[in-house]
Amino acid sequence: MKKLASLAMALTLALGIGAASIQPAEASHHGGRVAAGVAAGIIGLGVLGAYAHARDRTYYSGSCYRVGGGCYWKEGHCWLDRYGYEVCRRGYRVCEPSRTVCD
Repeated sequence: MKKLASLAMALTLALGIGAASIQPAEASHHGGRVAAGVAAGIIGLGVLGAYAHARDRTYYSGSCYRVGGGCYWKEGHCWLDRYGYEVCRRGYRVCEPSRTVCD
């Protein structure tokens, strides 16, 4: 889709420049057509660019933020065995999933 949008933007710009250059230079009373062609090209590029980039991002309304998602080391528990020695289990890594919270 991105390649197609880039191609459409380039084609719109080329058509806008082509439409603007067709008008003869000495026809000063047709200057509005040249400006309209350039404006249409710029607006077309803006719309196509916004459409191409809107699909890549997730927008949230209001104030949203991510919580969680961190990893930490949790120590194993310890106990005394029957000979009086302290025995500890190995620890392990705990990772929390991240989630989005919106107000």
